[in-house]
Amino acid sequence: MVGRMSMHPLLSALRSERPALHWAGCWYDYAELAERALRCAAGLQDRGVQPGDAVAVLAPNHIIHVDLMLACMQTGVVYAPLNTRLAAPEQHRLIQRIRPAQVFCAPDWEDRIGQPTCPIESVDPSEAWLGASPLLDLPPADRTATAMLLQTGGSTGLPKAACIPLRQILANARNTVLAWGLSRDDCVLQATPAFHAAVNVLSTPIWSTGGRVVWLPQFDPGAYLADVQQHQATVLFLVPTMYQMLAEHPAFETADLSSVRFAISGGAPCPAPIRARFAAKGVPFRQGYGLTEAGVNCFTIDQAAADRAPDAVGCPMPDTQAVLRDPDGRPVEPGAVGELTLAGEHVFDGYLGQPDETEAALRNGWLWTGDLARVGEDGLWRIVGRRKELFISGGENVYPAEVEQAVVTHTPATQCAVLPVPDARWGEAGVAAVAGCDWPIEQLREALKPHLAGYKIPRHVLHLTELPTTGAGKIDKPALRRRAMTVLNLEETHEPAASG
Repeated sequence: MVGRMSMHPLLSALRSERPALHWAGCWYDYAELAERALRCAAGLQDRGVQPGDAVAVLAPNHIIHVDLMLACMQTGVVYAPLNTRLAAPEQHRLIQRIRPAQVFCAPDWEDRIGQPTCPIESVDPSEAWLGASPLLDLPPADRTATAMLLQTGGSTGLPKAACIPLRQILANARNTVLAWGLSRDDCVLQATPAFHAAVNVLSTPIWSTGGRVVWLPQFDPGAYLADVQQHQATVLFLVPTMYQMLAEHPAFETADLSSVRFAISGGAPCPAPIRARFAAKGVPFRQGYGLTEAGVNCFTIDQAAADRAPDAVGCPMPDTQAVLRDPDGRPVEPGAVGELTLAGEHVFDGYLGQPDETEAALRNGWLWTGDLARVGEDGLWRIVGRRKELFISGGENVYPAEVEQAVVTHTPATQCAVLPVPDARWGEAGVAAVAGCDWPIEQLREALKPHLAGYKIPRHVLHLTELPTTGAGKIDKPALRRRAMTVLNLEETHEPAASG
């Protein structure tokens, strides 16, 4: 049995009694985790699930996600976690697209799924998804086979289902371990949702080293701080809003974070005031960059460079090819802004059932990310915005991400989203939707003048308690733009330049 268990393509310490996963107050060592994966494989086989079939799960963070994910890597079955934040009609449409052979869902959540044609089972304490004994007669894992279907976080329409091959998971784990200097001594907390690609930021790389992963059912700032201290977490990965919630929690001032080597900010740079709060407790920050389609971790930066340039994502990961291109596919001149294109083992295979979208994203072996970037004189790469968010004001390109970073750095704002609205003089002008700052537009503009060209500075401000988010937790800019148009009493004269 031990020999068969050592076949798992990801787990690095299958014969070890080292702790691998902490869930619901219990530690599971690597041998136990491997056996659970093989029992889960047996349970799927008992249900008639075949290689290539998808198995969907609609549940908060739970050990069933771990069991299914690891089992699917060995068997060729496809792990398809569902976004728990979507409404029932959206879930139903996604399930129709995925057509899973089996659905597992949290108790009392069946009404969120609709009436799929496949069996539905509740995730109950009996762990019925596990077979009675491990499935041992498995061939070597096919690294080219799809192992996961992960939903992308689209801000409009139904999210796409990205086909993630096993090779991407393994390449991303290898790159992350090398670039971050991870080892079997590291411990991380998985607090981001299991349906999100962020699982491949923390859990899969750490398991490939023999380190420890603590799965939390959800993100709660007080519980998170307590778990960092209890389990001596060494690396943190959260989005800026989560770091802000930690810094504002009453337990933050007395929390002992001395075990943490560094914190990674995903999605966007963490605002300077928040970074300063963590720095005072000895926790340095680094900015991360990745996307579901490219294995999540695409760039790396050492701490000295991150301290000098907190807005930079660093340099491409090992074995990652990165080129900035103009719309015709030509590499841009040094220092110019271009669309980031990536190639390597970590790039996905395409979108399930959407050939047109796949063809637009994958061209001649390169993934067109939709993100705009430039390389500074210091050799560091910086993400300046989304291609579809770029807008033109007075004939000049405005990259919202650059303006947003300036706002949260030079004003009290804790959140900022910049978006275009029609302007009679300039064609389009920027609106800064902000939380945590009640400055009138005149004061905000004065604060930004030393740091941004005049055409980049927003002409309007929208004050909010917090910014709305999409099902994937990203700021919902289309919703903000509609609100800004209403508040400013503007009429749509044309499609925004950023929408194409």
